Amino acid sequence: MTATVCRTRLPRHIFRTVQLRRCYSTPAHPPVTLLGKEYPRDATTNITSAIIDKVGRNLYMNPSHPLGILQSLISSHFRDFNSMTGVPPIVTPAQNFDDLGFPADHPGRSVTDSYYINRDLMLRTHTSAHEVEVFARGERKWLLSADVYRRDEIDASHYPVFHQMEGARVFSADANGKAEVQEDNERLSQHLARSNIIIEDVPHITPTNPRQDMHDPVLAELVAHNLKLSLNSLMLTLFGDRASVNAGEPLRVRWIEAYFPFTTPSYEVEVFFRGKWLEILGCGVVQQQTLDRAGVPDSISWAFGLGLERIAMILFSIPDIRLFWSQDPRFSSQFSAGQISTFKPYSKYPACYKDVSFWLPDTGLHDNDFCDLVRDTAGDLVQDVVLIDSFTHPKTNRSSKCYRVNYCSMDKSLSNEEANAVHAQVITNLKDKFGVEIR
Repeated sequence: MTATVCRTRLPRHIFRTVQLRRCYSTPAHPPVTLLGKEYPRDATTNITSAIIDKVGRNLYMNPSHPLGILQSLISSHFRDFNSMTGVPPIVTPAQNFDDLGFPADHPGRSVTDSYYINRDLMLRTHTSAHEVEVFARGERKWLLSADVYRRDEIDASHYPVFHQMEGARVFSADANGKAEVQEDNERLSQHLARSNIIIEDVPHITPTNPRQDMHDPVLAELVAHNLKLSLNSLMLTLFGDRASVNAGEPLRVRWIEAYFPFTTPSYEVEVFFRGKWLEILGCGVVQQQTLDRAGVPDSISWAFGLGLERIAMILFSIPDIRLFWSQDPRFSSQFSAGQISTFKPYSKYPACYKDVSFWLPDTGLHDNDFCDLVRDTAGDLVQDVVLIDSFTHPKTNRSSKCYRVNYCSMDKSLSNEEANAVHAQVITNLKDKFGVEIR
């Protein structure tokens, strides 16, 4: 089937124009099938078969999987919150970006950063894509756990499918709401005062991390404080007796001013874990326009979001994010529901490095495009991909890149011949899909 240059104009929500796309007839490239439903392709479609195969796996819903154990632990901590799971990952760009106040030129909107089914639908890049609909249902205290998807680099801590947990609490913006948050702040403050924890705080509201103009100054301060107290309590639950090298040492938690499009003021939370500071989550006071879109008037809310893999890798000492997807019983048998245990490595298989160098096409080639092709070809046999050289010819102005692909199976020894065969297929697919010239 002959490929032709696609001149379809990309929608406004994609600001990084992709100059060359391949348009194919329907028989050769059937609709995208996700969760038993078919969706038409168009010039924006960039979802790969490797990603489609992961949709619906729902690792976090397995109570004996490290992600499920962690999800259950967090849900039990917020015992009076409604904990939601199993929400399908297909959303509109408006849900994923516009409803949350993302600027029009935010890089997350790009086809190089996100997976698009077509111009009208995509795979969510964060659980916040459901904030408006959940608020609109009248939920006042809720958690939502789900799989999320982002085009990313390949290494031991990045994977194109991962799992997040979102939490939010809504207060009425009146005297009753103020009394509710004051009472809860008192309860949480007393609990933390009795606990073995040191908190390095920052002011709740500052000129560089301001409250929203429509919020009552006193209530905004109280709600930001409630957010911090609530999450300090969660950090105790997750890390309290696990973070220190020496028994009896207090848990250390550090707050840092941050920026997120969907909250202000915004913060990041770090924990001092076994000798170093680790970023754990982001949070803040929800942008009022989000509540307005949800039809929740006269209210104020905080929200937080965390990556389950990030925390599980810390708590369970799991060194490679690919392991979460392993079906090897040597992995799965190490974990039991309700228990945090230290992972015992069973794979000592050597890595096998292969390089590929090529001239870039005239339209360029984003690193994430290359990584997606490698994933789609070699799957989880790839441990990491590193750009080791880039070159621009001084006379022709042609540019080239050289990547090093590290092939390493988690479950068996990979021979050099097997790695060569996989790498050869990567090169073939690279030439076929992007028309590159191998150096």
